[in-house]
Amino acid sequence: MKVDGKPMRSIWVEPDGNAVGIIDQTKLPHRFETLRLTSLAEAAHAIRSMQTRGAPLIGATAAYGIALALRADPSDTALEQAYATLLATRPTAINLRWALDEMMAAVRNQPREARVAAAFRRAGEIADEDVAINAAIGRHGLALIEAIAATKPKGERVNVLTHCNAGWLATVDWGTATAPIYMAHDKGIPVHVWVDETRPRNQGAALTAWELGHHGVPHTVIPDNTGGHLMQHGRVDLAIVGTDRVTAQGDVCNKIGTYLKALAARDNDVPFYVALPSPTIDFTVDDGVAEIPIEERSAEEVTRMTGRTEDGRTETIEVVAPGSPVANYGFDVTPARLVTGLITERGVLPATREGLAAAFPERASSGRG
Repeated sequence: MKVDGKPMRSIWVEPDGNAVGIIDQTKLPHRFETLRLTSLAEAAHAIRSMQTRGAPLIGATAAYGIALALRADPSDTALEQAYATLLATRPTAINLRWALDEMMAAVRNQPREARVAAAFRRAGEIADEDVAINAAIGRHGLALIEAIAATKPKGERVNVLTHCNAGWLATVDWGTATAPIYMAHDKGIPVHVWVDETRPRNQGAALTAWELGHHGVPHTVIPDNTGGHLMQHGRVDLAIVGTDRVTAQGDVCNKIGTYLKALAARDNDVPFYVALPSPTIDFTVDDGVAEIPIEERSAEEVTRMTGRTEDGRTETIEVVAPGSPVANYGFDVTPARLVTGLITERGVLPATREGLAAAFPERASSGRG
């Protein structure tokens, strides 16, 4: 996608070949900065601190983290340590484990002198595959937006509600939930996005709004508790969200608050779609509510907010009463029964075991996440 008119991906190998470049998403939306990752420790920190985030991008970053680790030490011990270190950075997104397993398969049986080249080659393939998958998701989701646009008076916009950031900043390019939106916009379909702010990290307000704005897509940032009101008044045509893990039976684990939006959508007959690449499907898990580990994050994400002051300074302030305990669950699970459809690279699927297994038999039969 574009930043100030310049096409960019969210992760790349630097021209000197000595580092992996990423956008530091903790600095957005007020400052655009990039980082050079040169070691396993830096890659793990980038994932853990959410300098890089989003399930598909976490997977790609972890893949490059393995490559950086092997460049320093191509031994079996270093490979196993790198796998364990990266796997521990974030517990919820299944793409992380998938990418690490792909990297292990690509390099484990290679001689030591060939491991670094093999690792960087497979990491690059994972990144390119993510771009192709998201483009396919975009094409399938575009058909949904086109169908709604065809029912409206000419020029009337299609209103899409999003939650958190499932945009190109969360992937290598295109995004998952945003890919259909970008394609609709680029095709000239009048589309408008209701952007949930998504507390406590405000990834909608800070990231989704930032990238939509840079690409020229009309959008409006709304508080998280506004979506139901808009749906009641017919101002949302469909919701499209992303996900960090989808179970074998179609339950969807996504940023906290997604479940509430799905409930509001069901009550108001608003189609609720989830966009996902196939590596996000975890065929080893059935019941999302019972089996998916939900990340509990620092209380400071809730008690503090960071923003830019009128004179241009970036400041962090306290917003919670001193001494009050805080619970900060990063994700929730939306049961499959509330999901209208799953937008994948192989089409729009029903959120059912049968639908997922029929579309991805090679993954379902092996139980691979």
